[in-house]
Amino acid sequence: KISVQITEVNAKKRNLVVSRRALLEAERSEGEGEFWSTVEVGQDFKGVVKTLKDYGAFVNIGSVDGFLHIGEISWSRINHPKDVLAEGQEVDVKVLKLDNDKKRISLGMKQLAQNPWSSAGEQYAQGRTVPGKVTRLTEFGAFIELEPGLEGMVHISELAWRRVGSVGEILKVGETRDFQVVEVDTKRKRVSLSLKALEKRPESAKPEREEEPEAAPSEPRRPRNTNLRGGTGSSSGRGMFGNPSDFTG
Repeated sequence: KISVQITEVNAKKRNLVVSRRALLEAERSEGEGEFWSTVEVGQDFKGVVKTLKDYGAFVNIGSVDGFLHIGEISWSRINHPKDVLAEGQEVDVKVLKLDNDKKRISLGMKQLAQNPWSSAGEQYAQGRTVPGKVTRLTEFGAFIELEPGLEGMVHISELAWRRVGSVGEILKVGETRDFQVVEVDTKRKRVSLSLKALEKRPESAKPEREEEPEAAPSEPRRPRNTNLRGGTGSSSGRGMFGNPSDFTG
């Protein structure tokens, strides 16, 4: 037996028109109204993945469908939702945003797991040696996954004590190496790493001590002739260049 909704009655022909679809739509509409009257930001739901897109997934949470953006699926970097989700999969989600006018719901999955940055300051203290996996190489350095959802960066100048032409000379994507933590900034979500800090600094890399130049000897000052004064004359009898008697034999 199935439930249907009567959509048309013809008494003369003693005929009834029924619709299963109309019943489901009516039930869905009633359920949506009840959902929107009670749903709140921060609520948790169990849902089912309906459709996967390049930028996220649509998840049914009962009477309505919500959207799960790719950036809200995991603390780790993922290239496509299909890497971690499949259509028909049951998932736990949290309501992040509500738009009652447009009837849109933004969902999140990673919010139900611990944020790795919440303890990064203690876990990756300055000077600590930590293992990491090389995930990406750039012209200026490499990104290192320290744990799911938390990446650090080692600058090309921190790869070796010698001059490095390209990052690929030292590191390869996929390999795991030990690094030393140079600095951690939990607010900006950045961890600076160093590879060369784990190696002994060669003598050739140590800066030479510059010798301070000797100060040049100062020239002795000539004694000042107090008799030479400027002016055209004075009451003392001295002329423009002093006392005239100074120039007589």
